[in-house]
Order: sequence, then structure tokens, then C-alpha cells
Amino acid sequence: MALKQTLIVYEVMDSLYASGEKIKELFSSYSDVQVAVDTVQGDKGKTDFVKILIPGTEGKSRGGSAPTLGIIGQLGGIGARPSRIGMVSDADGAVAAVASGLKLAEMARNGDRLKGDVLVTTHICPDAPTQPHDPVDFMDSPVDDPTMNRYQVCPEMDAILSIDTSKGNRLINIKGFALSPTVKEGYILRVSEDLLRIMEMTSGQLPATFPITLQDITPYGNGVYHFNSIMQPAVATKAPVVGVAITAQSAVPGCGTGASHEVDIAATARFAIEVAKEFTAGTCSFYDQTEYDRLVSLYGSLAVFQTMGSQETPGESS
Repeated sequence: MALKQTLIVYEVMDSLYASGEKIKELFSSYSDVQVAVDTVQGDKGKTDFVKILIPGTEGKSRGGSAPTLGIIGQLGGIGARPSRIGMVSDADGAVAAVASGLKLAEMARNGDRLKGDVLVTTHICPDAPTQPHDPVDFMDSPVDDPTMNRYQVCPEMDAILSIDTSKGNRLINIKGFALSPTVKEGYILRVSEDLLRIMEMTSGQLPATFPITLQDITPYGNGVYHFNSIMQPAVATKAPVVGVAITAQSAVPGCGTGASHEVDIAATARFAIEVAKEFTAGTCSFYDQTEYDRLVSLYGSLAVFQTMGSQETPGESS
């Protein structure tokens, strides 16, 4: 269960005074957990980037070789003050990511250590701007997306779950969470069978997925429509990335308040925890390496879709 951790994290974030240091304090009693906070000033305000490392028994942080899972809480901001009072729907991804880290830290203290490291990253901004978007308004971010990726996408991550509130659309019509296909270096691959299996196990329901397009895996700022920012980490890494969308039946604005559902957030965190257990132990794969290699041999690199295209030299990171 991760409901307790979800409620704890939610209460800490649901405040004008929420900060990276407040999140760091949540982990102060876990001696093995490392938390780094970086405050970054952008054109539209500032935010605190948080990086949480829960070391594994054979993780890279201890000289081992077990794979590292990255869990990213993807969002524009946890609040839109002063125009909106309270925590916004867009914060759900950050809550789920930090709650999963808090539960993993508690598990480790209780003797249940994972084999590999888990890195949780997100950012805390209680007064982010908003922006118009169809069909409902988005949350904006105080910093640009290359900055977000620089602090949230780490080279140590061998695979990434990008958790993002994805309620402001008409593509996903279920309440809970849904998975994207795996994205790797410009390729949209088939949905991971292992992740579907874990989703069925943790949710007790049939798995839910959502479509993504080539547009969605290109960098923000290139002038094309994006579903939302859930796949943006994929433009900054060679690791496979899967979007974990926290969803609703109705279209809910990212800047809407009173729209967070603790059970759905906890279910998402629980899924991330189980993926962390299996991925770091080598029993969960995000993609089929043989199929991917075959695609590359047939069609070549698609890494140009990780760039701004003709606006920059192909191959440069965004």
C-alpha cells in the first residue's frame, strides 16, 4: 500500500509554502536516502528541483551493476497561485512520484531493499503560471523544458516512468491511470507486456493504455501540437521512456483545484513501486531489444525527433 505516503506527500505539497526543502525533510529520517534540492530561476518564476536516490543492494551508487529505474513526476507546477487557491490537478504526477520514493525508503528501512537504485525526480512550484490549450487550459512552468529535462532526466536512469496528470483531453476516458507505448530515441515501440502485467496485478483491472503520436515525442517549442508534456523526458535520453498518465473520465484542466483523487494517485505510486522492484531485479523489460535493433537496422536512427529538427543540427540534445 502507498496510500499513507500519498496522503503525507499531498499534505506537504498543498501549501503556498511548499518547497523542495519541505520534501527533503520528509526523507530526513532515512539515513541511506540521498535528497538534493536545486532552486532554479526562470523567465516566469522559480522552482525547486528535487532528486531522491533510494540505493539498491547492488545499485550503481554502491559500485554494483543492477539497473536503475527513474521515476519522474512530470508537471508544470503544483499550484497556480494567486489565480487558483490550493493544489492543482497538475500536481498529481509529483505527488505520485515522491510518494513512491517515500514508500521505497520505508521499505528499505524495514529490510526490503531493492536490488538496483531508484531515482525519483520532480519539481516543486506552488505559484506556476497557466497557458491556454484545447480542450482545457494547461499549467505552464516557470522554467523551459530543456531546463526541466536537465534536472529531471539523469544519465544513471536505465529506464524511465514519466508520471503526469493527463486529464485535459478526450483521448483517455477512464478514471485511474494508463500507460503509453515505450519510446526510445525517436521510435514509438509497442506497449511493454511486462508493464501491462504489472498494471493488471496492481490495479486488479484490465490494463489501460493511451495513444501517442510522433508529434508528442518531439520537443516542446517546435510549433506542433502536443498531447501534453508526459513524453518530454524522451527527448533527453537514450533510455526507454513510458508515460504513466493519471486520468479522469471527464476533461479536467491542469489548473483545476479539488480535482486530485488520492486513491488514483496511490494506485499509480503502487504501480511505480512494483515496476521498480522488477526492473531493478531484471524481471521487467520496457522493450524488446531484438525488435528495436531490427528496426534500427532497417530504418536507421530516428534521433532527429529528439531535436528541434531543421532548427538545430540533428543529433544535438534538446
